[in-house]
Formats: sequence, C-alpha cells, structure tokens
Amino acid sequence: MNKMHNTPAGRVFDVFNHVLLVVIALVTFLPFVYVVAGSFATEAELSRRAFFLIPETFSLDAYSYIFSTSTFIRSIGVSVFVTVAGTLVSLALTLTMAYPLSRKKLLGRNVFLNLIIFSMVFTGGMIPTYIVVRSLGLLDSLWALILPMAINPFYLIIVKTFFQHLPEELEEAAKIDGCTEIGIFWRIVLPLSKPVIATFALFYAVFYWNDFFNALLYISDSSKWPVQLLLQQLMMIANVDFGEMDAMLADPPEESLKLAVIVVATVPILIFYPFLQKHFAKGVMLGSVKG
Repeated sequence: MNKMHNTPAGRVFDVFNHVLLVVIALVTFLPFVYVVAGSFATEAELSRRAFFLIPETFSLDAYSYIFSTSTFIRSIGVSVFVTVAGTLVSLALTLTMAYPLSRKKLLGRNVFLNLIIFSMVFTGGMIPTYIVVRSLGLLDSLWALILPMAINPFYLIIVKTFFQHLPEELEEAAKIDGCTEIGIFWRIVLPLSKPVIATFALFYAVFYWNDFFNALLYISDSSKWPVQLLLQQLMMIANVDFGEMDAMLADPPEESLKLAVIVVATVPILIFYPFLQKHFAKGVMLGSVKG
C-alpha cells in the first residue's frame, strides 16, 4: 500500500483526494459561518452584501430582541422538555422492547418482528394518526410530540441485533448466580450497551429537537410551540410579531433575526454531540454490521 502512494500516480491521487475533501468541507462549513456572521451583522449590511464571513459592524440587536421576548424563551423551554423527555421515553421503550425480541426463545418473536418490519414499510398516514392522537386527548399536549413517535422501528431492529450478539455466557452465568431477567438486563446488558445507548440517544435527541411538523399538526396553542416551529413560522413570514409589546426593540431586525434564531436553535445539538461522539461510530457498527 505504501509503495502505491509513493508512485507518481499515487501522489496525484492523494493530492486530488485532499483537494476534493477540502472543497467538500468548505462547501458544508462556510454556509454555517455565514449564518453566524450574518446574525451579528446589521440589516443594511445583509441587504448590501450577498455573502460574507466577517461582518463589517458587529450588532447584537437580533440576539437582544430574541432574549428579550418571553415567547422565544418559552419555546426553548418547550423544545428542551420535549427533547429530554422524548429521548428518555424513546430509549426506555426501545431498549425494553429490543431486549426480549433478541431472545430466540421468546414466544411469538417472529410475529412481533414481522409487525415491526411491516411498520417500517407501511404507515397509517397523516389523517389516521391525527385521529388517533385526537382520540387519546393529546391535542395541544406536549406528549403529542413524544408518544406517537416514541419508537423508531429501524433503531429498534439495530438495537435488537446488538443485544442478540452479546455473549450468551454472561447471561447463563448470571442465571446461575440467581439473577432474574430484569436483573440481567439492568446489571449486565445495559452497562455493556453504553455505545449503542449513546448513539441512539443522540439520534432521538436530534429528531425531537429538530421536529416541527408534528407540532404544526397537533399544537394549536402558540404558547406550546417548540423553537423549531417558531423558526419555521419566522422563515415563512417576513415579519413575525413575537407577541411582546415590552421588547427592547420595537422594530425587530428581520433578516439578522432569522439567522440568529437558526444559530440559537442549532447550538444546543452542537454542544451535545461531542460528549457522545466517542461512542457514535462504535455503537452504529456494533448494531448493524453483525446483523
């Protein structure tokens, strides 16, 4: 392999490969830098300059307006609650359902697996789901943003596959020591599953944090809107009234306000990701390749 890279053709390939990767990195990174820079720019500069990475004049007007309105602060609180509660509920349901399905001796195991696979291909659709949510009395409830999407069947299959390839000797040894099925799951299986738990905690958290469509369907009370729905409304309407008459800025900066909301809505996930990054690749590979 080293001999191949020492040849002229190998060196040309390495240079081309590095240049291509740098270009791809810039294409994905520079737009985010522009969003951050634009959130600190003035309205005049945003209308005058199509693209820039450093604003000529730094302005905190957009952030001052955002954090001076209780509407945005409340939407952040709603998103945090839905993300934390939804991630915990989804992980609890996914793990507790995946573990028994990973046991080949489970009665009716194939029936349940076929139903799960069927749900991955066919869904009830928007209207039947809405009727179910309404029948359960979940409309205008934050639980409507959590319970209908609590289990992702694809994630469930991957976690089941991960559990299925844990050493059976550990389970047998635990049973000899008098450990119950719940004890085996809690004391042995879960501690060995930290990579896959961290991976799907991140997946579920990103889903709940970024979801706005379910809130658009099930939440009509604007005081219960998550930040992503507020952002979506802000991007659709040129000038959004946050409902605060005592705001620091009577006339909010429209363009920089949009960019600032995007930054504030994105930063929490960017902060959360590095803590789980070391488990991310390992968890995905362990749960999928062996399947």
